[in-house]
Amino acid sequence: MTADVAADLAPSGTLRASINLGNPVLAQGTPVAPSGITVDIAREVGARLEVPVEFVCFDAARKSYEAMMTGDADLCFLAIEPAREAEVVFSAPYVVIEGVFVVPQDSPLKTVADVDRSGVRVGVKLGSAYDLYLTRTLQHATVVRGEEGVDVFRAEGLEAGAGIRQPVTAYAAAHPDVRLIDERFMQIRQAVGIPRTKRPDTARFLYDLVEELKAGGFVAESLRRAKQPVAAVAPAG
Repeated sequence: MTADVAADLAPSGTLRASINLGNPVLAQGTPVAPSGITVDIAREVGARLEVPVEFVCFDAARKSYEAMMTGDADLCFLAIEPAREAEVVFSAPYVVIEGVFVVPQDSPLKTVADVDRSGVRVGVKLGSAYDLYLTRTLQHATVVRGEEGVDVFRAEGLEAGAGIRQPVTAYAAAHPDVRLIDERFMQIRQAVGIPRTKRPDTARFLYDLVEELKAGGFVAESLRRAKQPVAAVAPAG
């Protein structure tokens, strides 16, 4: 079975893993020398399939996704989102991170519910998990897209900016004119993704492998090495 999965997932003989360096919880380093939980999982997939691994690095999830869908990568690491599931089969989630809002220090917005009001504009990173989620769930507020949620929030003087808890918390700490709404607006379940054109056995291999890596402590240890203690290992599927 392993040989069949290898032939399906890495038909060139090399597993090309699409890595999003724009999410510092999941990947760190440089395109030449990436590191982090996604890099460690990709290497483990390659080791199990007995194929070499090549890393194709990007600065945004949407670019990582596009590379896989155009055939320039064999797998990617994405948040599980309904908008992606028509084209992507996901493994079990390996880690859960949180989406939070940042607002001006003197903003009347105090809770997540406060943000979803008419006249509130929320800055997001184009194509990110929280862009997809907020686009789907906000009833009154308006989503404004840019290269980074906090950047478009500041550049355009928006009422709120959205992002991943760790970098948004660091941003708020470095800018005294803004503050964090500590309550999360979403949980982001990160998983390994492959195109739906791949065989069911390949998807099952990845699902089972991720469950094994969580249960055996691999994911927790990788997060520790990457100095990402706030990220939580996803519960068993």
